[in-house]
Amino acid sequence: MVEARYARTHPPAPSLEREGGLALYIHWPFCVSKCPYCDFNSHVRESVDQQAWRDALLRDLAHEAAALPGRRLGSIFFGGGTPSLMPPATVAALIDAATRHWPAADDIEITLEANPSSVEAARFADLARAGINRVSLGLQALDDAVLGWLGRAHGVAEGLAALDTAQANFGRVSFDLIYARPGQTPEAWAAELGRALSFGTEHLSLYQLTIEPGTQFATRVAKGEFVPLDPDAGAELFEQTRAATAAAGLPAYEISNHARPGAESRHNLTYWRYGNYAGIGPGAHGRRDGRATVRRKKPENWLARGEANGHGIEREDDLP
Repeated sequence: MVEARYARTHPPAPSLEREGGLALYIHWPFCVSKCPYCDFNSHVRESVDQQAWRDALLRDLAHEAAALPGRRLGSIFFGGGTPSLMPPATVAALIDAATRHWPAADDIEITLEANPSSVEAARFADLARAGINRVSLGLQALDDAVLGWLGRAHGVAEGLAALDTAQANFGRVSFDLIYARPGQTPEAWAAELGRALSFGTEHLSLYQLTIEPGTQFATRVAKGEFVPLDPDAGAELFEQTRAATAAAGLPAYEISNHARPGAESRHNLTYWRYGNYAGIGPGAHGRRDGRATVRRKKPENWLARGEANGHGIEREDDLP
């Protein structure tokens, strides 16, 4: 799942913190399988001790709350990994704890990234009852062959059924698409993007395919199994994307995210505007009053660190 990724790693020049309150990022690192393009902190495990993970995340959260007292909570973002695999009871427990640690804004935004499988869509009603009010779906493509190439477990029909379920259960819905794929033409992307815009969501995250070091795709490119799209062709698709989304009433509000006016992700904007955010869970980053926090990345190491120290922090650094 990639909606917040660019904003997390490529913030713009500093500006005054938005009057949106503190943001909280919660990382769930587990996936059913690893996609070949993915370089996120995601891991496949045969089993997960759900009670141990709930307790560890709550412990990590309590540490951040003690370090950031007296704040108003404006947004929560469950990212991953695949946080739609989290038990709804764990999601509810984390939301409840967060809003006890910090008073919540009346219009708090609580987002969860989800894979669009029928199994995970079946949990959407329970996740809404747990407190999720915004969901970001990893559709990634509207072509079955492309989805197979991207390593996705769902097909187009299953993904669109999950989108329908999401729109029935959540007040706010976004979904991701990956474009600038090998051989993709402006005509093909125009058709796919036009179809995506017809679904009526308030927000789209549209990412150019990037071959990240250490991924399966990087290995395949090195072996000559496929050639990435030429950067000039990618730039043309980027400009095409900007024009099409603006014409449809969802202009870009940062590099890859597009929204109707007023429907921008408050959580993303906190990153971009250099606001404070607490990050908990394996590999999560945070920013508190000019100091960066980084948690241990490997799930087992993060758990061990939390049991020993009461938090999963690996290091803290002063920001320039």
